[in-house]
Amino acid sequence: MSRRAAKGHEEAHFVDPKVNSAVHSTEGAPVSDGALQRTRGWVEHAVVGLNLCPFAKAPMVKGQIRYVLCETDDPRVLLDVLCAQMQALVAADPAQTETTLLVHPNVLCDFADFNDFLDAADAALDDLGLTGVLQIASFHPQYRFAGTDDDAIGNATNRSPYPTLHLLREASVARAVEAFPQAEEIFEANLRTLEALGADGWAALQASWQR
Repeated sequence: MSRRAAKGHEEAHFVDPKVNSAVHSTEGAPVSDGALQRTRGWVEHAVVGLNLCPFAKAPMVKGQIRYVLCETDDPRVLLDVLCAQMQALVAADPAQTETTLLVHPNVLCDFADFNDFLDAADAALDDLGLTGVLQIASFHPQYRFAGTDDDAIGNATNRSPYPTLHLLREASVARAVEAFPQAEEIFEANLRTLEALGADGWAALQASWQR
């Protein structure tokens, strides 16, 4: 069960994301971009295609999300990479890189382990003095909101192809909320969209980014 979701439904945030592809391998071996391609497909077909986040379409088109692939199977290495990406995002020009998606297909594949790792991620954010500057949103193939069944269609709002940590600038989140005063209604609208799509429709949509 999601520690963060226990605070209430956590909506998928893609606030002013701008895609600037950056591939990172912690192993020094050649990196296949298949995981990043599928993640891009998820953003395009699910997050934007279903309008799960009304803030996502324009930034995606502008190409200002940084996608980072971490191939490690060691959570400690992942934490180091996460810290480096936090610092890189703060140092980057927001006009070039507004947000970062850190995709890690080989580690924290179990949702309970992933959920536990979020405490360490938040602690690292605080240790770097970036609380209030950045925030971390979480996405996982097995994502489950508190109090829901595993097969509840609403969980799909945060179900990404691979475990993914999303770094956002707090200032961008604040601007997006100000521009969309009905932000609290997004989850309910998404739930209606997903219920209309149904499990079979969601499975078909998933197939579109698995190819």
